[in-house]
Amino acid sequence: MRTPVWTSIATTLQGEIGAGHYSPGDKLPTEAALAARFGVNRHTVRRALADLAERGLVRARRGAGVFVISEPAEYPIGRRVRFHQNIRASGRLPEKRVLRVQSRPCDPLEARALGLAPGAPVVVYEGLSLANATPLAHFVSTFPAARLPGLAEVLGETTSVTEALRRCGVDDYLRAETRVSAEPASPTQALHLGIREGDPLLRTEALNVTPEGLRIESGVTWFAGDRVTLSLAND
Repeated sequence: MRTPVWTSIATTLQGEIGAGHYSPGDKLPTEAALAARFGVNRHTVRRALADLAERGLVRARRGAGVFVISEPAEYPIGRRVRFHQNIRASGRLPEKRVLRVQSRPCDPLEARALGLAPGAPVVVYEGLSLANATPLAHFVSTFPAARLPGLAEVLGETTSVTEALRRCGVDDYLRAETRVSAEPASPTQALHLGIREGDPLLRTEALNVTPEGLRIESGVTWFAGDRVTLSLAND
């Protein structure tokens, strides 16, 4: 099955925005100029621009043109990774939306990651991370319930993992390991992140521990590939 031409045009423009060819506030070429560049009619270009607008990358201003409204957020990964701190440092407003907080027995992979006995109770926190109301990432974090009593209730009061852990007696924690890979967005992830199914995601698998080495969080995060730049931080 052939890829629609408008999809190819949208992908090309998305890549150019992600590469910094257009900065926030920059005006994209006119529909006529884009139609000439890609050898298509203006209706096809309009469909591509509408797709970019639906995903929060551009905004049309009546009588003025189409403008870029976002650029990839710099997201350092180090021993003290803090979402709210990272996003504020990039000049954006951080936000988290809760999809679920669930208490259940751990599965074998969770038991291995957290050093738990098979079937030990865990708290699962799933949600979306946003910057300036634009979804950046979909995450699922798993915590050992016995080591963090009351965590499920606290996560019902605050969306911040750092604050929730503090209320449960963990004043500091460190990133023990991070693994990064790439994979295509599933239909559900595409819906959550406002992207297309199959668009590239950056997947990080992480383990957080207390300064004493106690395992307190195992998580997977899927970043929209065109909305963040992951970097290694020296901290």
